[in-house]
Amino acid sequence: MIPLALMAELLTVRGDWGAFRGGPPKSCYAIAAPVRAGGGGRAFVSIGSWPRQGLRGQLHVRLSAPVAPGARVTLSIGTRRFELIAGARDAWASDARADAAIVTAMRAGRSLSVEAQGASGRPFADVYALAGAATAIDAAALACVAG
Repeated sequence: MIPLALMAELLTVRGDWGAFRGGPPKSCYAIAAPVRAGGGGRAFVSIGSWPRQGLRGQLHVRLSAPVAPGARVTLSIGTRRFELIAGARDAWASDARADAAIVTAMRAGRSLSVEAQGASGRPFADVYALAGAATAIDAAALACVAG
């Protein structure tokens, strides 16, 4: 299921992934809901671009549960592991280079998981299918370049 995208134009849907263009300011993103939300709340993972700010291919994860203060948030794709920068309920890659490495791994992977210790003290994992992710990421990126 693709998360509801308010004020956005649907570009394509592939697998569990959708691509959207929205604004203002102009933004384009590929987004998916988890196939399993370990924390029980609403969650998503997205790869977005904001041309006006010079941002392309930026990862954003909305976690299904609040994270314990100081807890590590780890994104896994196959054997690759990426430690994310976490807020109370959101997480991001540490920099543009990490964003690019994550997107590259997503293109080759079958699933993605994000794991953390919840504020409740219990660990949780949100799991995403990656079928269709590459197509949605490309559609979103092209939409921000094209107009």
